[in-house]
Order: sequence, then C-alpha cells, then structure tokens
Amino acid sequence: MVNRLGEFIKREWFLSSLFVLYVVLLLRDGSLLERTPDLIDWGGLALITSLILVSKGLELSGAFAELSILVVNLSRGSEKRLALILLPTIALSSAIIMNDTAMLIFIPFIVALSRLIERDMAALVVFSAIAANVGSSLTPIGNPQNIIIWRHYGVPFQDFIAYMLPFVLLWLILLLLFAFVVFRGSLPERKLQAVKVREGLLWSSLFLLIINIVLAREGEALWTLPLTVVILSLVGRDVLLSFDWALVLTFAFIFVDFGELSRIMASLGLHPPSSEVGLFLSSALLSQVVSNVPATVLLLSAENWGPLAVGVNAGGTGFMVGSLANLIAIRIARVSIGKFHRYSVPYFLLILLLSALLLWILP
Repeated sequence: MVNRLGEFIKREWFLSSLFVLYVVLLLRDGSLLERTPDLIDWGGLALITSLILVSKGLELSGAFAELSILVVNLSRGSEKRLALILLPTIALSSAIIMNDTAMLIFIPFIVALSRLIERDMAALVVFSAIAANVGSSLTPIGNPQNIIIWRHYGVPFQDFIAYMLPFVLLWLILLLLFAFVVFRGSLPERKLQAVKVREGLLWSSLFLLIINIVLAREGEALWTLPLTVVILSLVGRDVLLSFDWALVLTFAFIFVDFGELSRIMASLGLHPPSSEVGLFLSSALLSQVVSNVPATVLLLSAENWGPLAVGVNAGGTGFMVGSLANLIAIRIARVSIGKFHRYSVPYFLLILLLSALLLWILP
C-alpha cells in the first residue's frame, strides 16, 4: 500500500503538490471546504476534458501517425528539412488538438525515428515541445489556459485568433530561425511502415471537435462532456479506457487552489498589473514558477485578457515546468533537463523581449 502510494506521488507529483496546497489553504480557512465547488469552473472543466478526449480520439485514429510518416518522407534525408517541415506541422496540429496531445502523438514518433536511424534527436524533441506551445497559443481551444481565458472573458473565437496571430507568427518565425541554425546533419533513409487509419474514429472525433466548440460558444459547455463520452463509448471505447483521468482532478485542483490564492491576494490589496507590458511580463515569469495554467487562474482578475493570454502562452516555452507539454516531452523522450533548457531558455528570453516590444508597438 505504501509502495503504491509512493509510486502514485512520484508519477503524479504535480497533482500531489496541488492536493498538499489545498490542505494548507483549508487549514488556513476552514470555509474553503464549503466554497470548493463554487471555485471550480465546471463548464471550463467539462470543455477541457472533452477536448482532451477528442484529441485522444484523433491520436488513436492513426491520422497524425500517417501525417508524421509523410513529413519524414518529404524531408528526403535532411535533418534541417525534417525540422522545418515537422515544426510547423506540430504547431498547426496543436492549434486544433491541444499541445499536450500533440506531444503524445509526435514525441513517440521522434523517439522511434531516433532508434531507427541510431541518432540522438533530443534537440528535435525540445524544438517540438516549443512548437506545440507556440501553435496552441493561436486558438481558444489550443491549450487549457486559452480555454479558461476564452470562457472567463467571453472573447469571440475569431477575435482571440486575430489578437494572438501576430505573436504566434513572430514566435514561429523565430523558432524556425533557431532550427535553421541548429539542425545541419543528414538522416539515413529508412522505409517506415504505413499506419492504418480508423476512419470511423477519425470522423467522429472531428465531429465532436466542431460540436464542442459550437456548444462552448453558445454557453452550453457543460453538455460537451456527456456528449463526448456517449459518442466515444460507441465508436472508440479504447479512447475512454486509455484516458488519463487524473488530469481532470489536476485541473479541478488548479481552479480551487489558485482561485483561492487569487481571492487572498485581492483581500491583501494585491492585484495584477494594470499596464499591458507589466501584465504580460508578470504572467510570463509567473508561469516559469507555477506553470502557465495555474498562473492563468491566479491572474484572472486582470482587466485586459490579451496581454494575459500572450504572457501565459509565452511562459510555456521557458523552464520545463512552464507547460505540461514540456513535461510530457521530457518524460517520453527521456531528454535531460539541462539539454532541454539549453534551447528553451534562450528562446524564451528572446520572445519575452520581442513580445514586450510588440505589445508596446501595437495599438
């Protein structure tokens, strides 16, 4: 029993930390127990869970595995060409299927390719994690922090994309420039086995993706989860069985813990910066300490959603704790923390500076 608990804490260290924080906050104020359900954005939690399930369905359909093989074939043995094709592909995919799921699809593929050609491709893993964070920044459904901001501020879907587009283009161009300099080798050509696409699961997942967005825009986000579970139980039960349900509990504790911390800060007269650049910098740097989803919840009292969205999304590209996508990539590929930060930290510092300048310039 003790060993199992120890294994769970080691595996789910972030969830365990959130639970400990909840206990500390509960000891500080016993009324938190009664207020806990009110601190959770149930619609947001349902939508996040639904979109992760849909992303898992797209992953298990095999469509993105087939896409990965196509990318390798197009690279024609060039490491540089592979990176310059793969990174935009990951970025675009992440805008649709969420950054965490993109890592679950593309990182195992890179690891398998690395073994096949007998070459260390840790740098490509790091760049792929950055690409996932960058691409997911574009849409309200690209990552959990965007879903929270989108719902909390009631931002129109197209307005969110229009605001984030200049920053995402800047970040992606810089990433491709980094890749152009770093990747210079050649790849031994190997024949990769084709993947059979489960068309029923693919089309059902795409349908759910569209209908979930429509329901969320109409203020009916709570209905997304039961609808998604029912349809996937009929066409892809393995999606439900393979889903990491501990993630749902993790997001629930994020809402409660950091919602309560936000309330405590407000009671002490501590509020998010009012200036756009100040809010951007504080949210980006806070994400380096507590990860970008908790940082989002903590700063939701900010008046201006735009700099907050830019900041927490930029904050996912620095230290490994900045985004769950980073942790997934590191865990799957077993990339050393030092090697990860060798590329991610300089990139983060550069986009931090240029994004602050762009915020200052834009009307």
